[in-house]
Amino acid sequence: MIIKLFDHLSSYKNSILQMKSKIVIHFLCIVLNILNVFNETIYLNSFITHLLIPYICTQKFLMTKAQRTPALLLLQDGTVFHGKAAGKIGTTTGEVCFNTGMTGYQEIFTDPSYYGQLLVTTNAHIGNYGIKDSEAESKDIKISGLVCKNFTNEFSRPMADNAIQDYFERENMVAISDVDTRALVRHIRDKGAMNAIVSSETTDIDQLKKQLAEVPPMEGLELASTVSTPQAYALGDPHASHRVAVLDFGTKQNILRCFTSRDCYVKVFPARTSFAELKAWNPDGYFLSNGPGDPASMDYAVETVKEILKENELLFGICLGHQLLALAMDIPTYKMHNGHRGINHPVKNIITGKCEITSQNHGFGVSPDAIDNNLDKVEITHKNLNDNTIEGIRAKNGKAFSVQYHPEAAPGPHDSRYLFDDFVKLMET
Repeated sequence: MIIKLFDHLSSYKNSILQMKSKIVIHFLCIVLNILNVFNETIYLNSFITHLLIPYICTQKFLMTKAQRTPALLLLQDGTVFHGKAAGKIGTTTGEVCFNTGMTGYQEIFTDPSYYGQLLVTTNAHIGNYGIKDSEAESKDIKISGLVCKNFTNEFSRPMADNAIQDYFERENMVAISDVDTRALVRHIRDKGAMNAIVSSETTDIDQLKKQLAEVPPMEGLELASTVSTPQAYALGDPHASHRVAVLDFGTKQNILRCFTSRDCYVKVFPARTSFAELKAWNPDGYFLSNGPGDPASMDYAVETVKEILKENELLFGICLGHQLLALAMDIPTYKMHNGHRGINHPVKNIITGKCEITSQNHGFGVSPDAIDNNLDKVEITHKNLNDNTIEGIRAKNGKAFSVQYHPEAAPGPHDSRYLFDDFVKLMET
């Protein structure tokens, strides 16, 4: 019986090798278990020699073929890191930054706040649990490129829809793997955020330096309108208890889900929508979303926020929205040395005295000195426990508040979800 089984398997070896790897692996494991049950040591060895080993070798070749092309990362200060190509073969540029999160790489890839940035992941393995389309925070990848240690095409999660290599090729995303990311992160931490270029189509340093020199710095860039929705759209139950007008500077989908799950009907407006148009929809509250770029370059949004404040309307901001609220109250922002990006940042709620573990992604901050000079109209509600930077503010004479971090974070942490509840409660008063 076992002889016939092995002969049958061997005759279909080529077909088996063409199957998706995870299916084949499960299939081979089942066969090995069957052979083991029958204690067919001879046939087990033959099976391993003639079918399993050739399969593994073939898969190893297929997995690495697209990644055997040399690639390099060139930083603005002239530092070079070598690695291997991943994703699409090509060249890409952006501000290089690092994220310390252990999970949630797909959320990061698709977060519009990362638009224009080359992402360095400190977690050693990226791609190991695959890609699931429903977990994206926007319709496509927003990072400019990826820098990682291990670009893991094989994934273990049964519910995943795609491998990361297929996903990046579909999205035309350039990446570099096999980089000493520890050394790179230490370099960025010490030298600060800077522009960089990744290429797997040329290793000519002089040519890449010329391309990199043409990339504008993040400071001064207005990027929010680039990633904003081109036209307004609504989500949720039109008969819900509350109506929230969202100014979209690059909003994440989970923010919208956090609203709709709390009996809110949401309408998302383009970044440059006027206050008059927002007000005409008759919302119970206004929300300022996250987004990329320098908030100081967004005069159009600052003016809109000032009008909302003048009307003493209920207002909630996250990340870029937090910075815009500060600017609207004449509190300037500044470019941080290397920003905060990760899912493990401790923040103290000054009001309650409790500590929250938060998800963060920002390269600009709100000036603490300016807040100290404007305590008649604004108060600090949250502070970062790592460096004492401002993480939350609240208008003293109105109903506006904001946080620098991301309470909607998916897959987590969820410590700060109460902020959405607070916003809903204020709409009920």
